[in-house]
Amino acid sequence: MSLNEILEHLPKLTEDEKRQLWNILDQQLADEGEESPEFLAELDARIRASDRGARTYSLDEARQMVRDTVTRARR
Repeated sequence: MSLNEILEHLPKLTEDEKRQLWNILDQQLADEGEESPEFLAELDARIRASDRGARTYSLDEARQMVRDTVTRARR
């Protein structure tokens, strides 16, 4: 079923059906946003490194590093 077909049928749904659809879509979208175990492990490792005094960067410093990296890659 296409998005247009779904939108065409929405007005025909009861309020309860619309709520159920909302809950299903909300759950589907929430599931897509979950981080992988690998991402969470890397995040934990970086937090521990930061706690041990590892170098951190400001947003401006990080942006400059990205600009420098892109400039070098384009050469």
